[in-house]
Amino acid sequence: MTHLLHILRLIWRAQPAALIRGTALAVTVVAAGVALLGLSGWFITAAGAAGLAGIGIAFNVFQPSAAVRFLALGRTAARYGERMLTHDATLKSLKDIRVGLLRGVLDLPFQRLARLRGAETMNRLVADVDALDGIALRLFIPAVSAAVVYLGTFLVLWWLTDLILAAWIVFSFTCGTGLVLLWTGRHALAPSRRAEKALQAFRIRLIDLLRARDDLVVYGRLPDQAEAVGAAERRLRENLDAVDRLERRAGMMLALTTTLSAGTALWLGGALVERGAISPAQAALGFFAALALSETVQPVRRGLADLGRMLDAARRVRRLLPETGAAPAPAVPTGPAPRPGTPALELDGTTYRHPGAETPVIDGFALRVAPGESVALTGASGRGKSTVLALAAGLIAPDAGRILISGRPLADLSETQLRAEVTYLPQRSMLLGASFYDMLALGVPGLDETDALAVLEAVALSSTVAGRGGLHSPLSENGAGLSGGEQRRLALARALLRRPRLLLLDEPTEGLDRPTAIRVLAGIREVLPQAAILTASHRRAERDWADRLIRMT
Repeated sequence: MTHLLHILRLIWRAQPAALIRGTALAVTVVAAGVALLGLSGWFITAAGAAGLAGIGIAFNVFQPSAAVRFLALGRTAARYGERMLTHDATLKSLKDIRVGLLRGVLDLPFQRLARLRGAETMNRLVADVDALDGIALRLFIPAVSAAVVYLGTFLVLWWLTDLILAAWIVFSFTCGTGLVLLWTGRHALAPSRRAEKALQAFRIRLIDLLRARDDLVVYGRLPDQAEAVGAAERRLRENLDAVDRLERRAGMMLALTTTLSAGTALWLGGALVERGAISPAQAALGFFAALALSETVQPVRRGLADLGRMLDAARRVRRLLPETGAAPAPAVPTGPAPRPGTPALELDGTTYRHPGAETPVIDGFALRVAPGESVALTGASGRGKSTVLALAAGLIAPDAGRILISGRPLADLSETQLRAEVTYLPQRSMLLGASFYDMLALGVPGLDETDALAVLEAVALSSTVAGRGGLHSPLSENGAGLSGGEQRRLALARALLRRPRLLLLDEPTEGLDRPTAIRVLAGIREVLPQAAILTASHRRAERDWADRLIRMT
């Protein structure tokens, strides 16, 4: 519940004025509903009593009928305003939470970030944020509205009828609905959580089927995957049915509570009429007001049915949200001027071990790369080549030793300065963007098309892009339709357009034939003649191209 309240504070803090006005209108809507039904019951009973007494001609029907019309129209207008204000404010607040979530994900440790499955993580984040809109709209605002209206109903009924009748109506209804809602919230936790997990499993399996359908057909596994999707859908329906049954049971119990509260209010009102304490019309006012109070708890019932889903979503979201909401400064492709005569990259006595591991991946490692120099790290897999690149990129921190970028400690550089100075191309790169140009401009806003074409030529990709319609031709999701080598070169072109002083490349020519690899490596140096380049290399072409080799053992 602590996580739920924390998210509620974030939502409220982002749009306080709109949510306060929306809550006031929500109170108005519920109060108008209670007043409308109560006044209508009083009006009908009083008019009937006046007719039976033979004084109907003297009964003032205009003021009560005008009040009924005013309440009916006012309630409709208030409902419209409340929905507009609260939904707009909630959606704007959730927008800020989404941005904070993305910052939180980007701030995760590199090892954890590398293990994330992009589509699954994004689907999880979107579903969690969608679940949070019910915290304010279906829990907090309806609960506040109900509490205010209960108090107001008690005071008005005390004024217009009798203290005993007013107290019984509000007390019986509050206790009865409170018990039902507590039962609903307690019993809904597990079913709503299972329903949400089943929904995510269904989505993931369906996406996997759609993305891998060609491979599944080739290997004859499409029917198996389709059956897995069908099984996930059946589990989803079963869990949704369980939540729906629970909500309908809660609705039935709330209806019984309303019936008992209103029925006993009618009996008590009749007893007070017999004693001469109130009139029949006043007794009818209490009875119909008790019936109208049932409207106050319907939104809360639906919200409590999803309580387990909201609690889990709030816990996951809060864990990822950064402590501060300040936006980071945008990175620009300029960095601090390097000191003359200093290496672009220096590692001195660097030691690093994976979390939980006893043996270090690298121990006391030293390296210097000068501006304009190309250095290739060689050695068998698992010797720490990619680890050195990740350390130099600032993605992981060493356990011992120091890392200098242009003579400055890496730890002293801000994220903006570091990313402007250093560009890292890992083994696995994502291709984002609706077109080739959008993908290339991701790291260089306002990219000039001439520069883009020049870099594509340097990585031997200009003819491929031209054959697909040019820079602004559509780019499929994650480069689908391009070969592995073409995807690799496109990601390399994006890195080169940053014009870094230090370029870190992890197997940059993987998937390329030797002539193409030689051409691409030459193009890298043509684009960045003064940059320091450090590569993790397995291929002969990369080793021949490098000015110096360092063997990792």
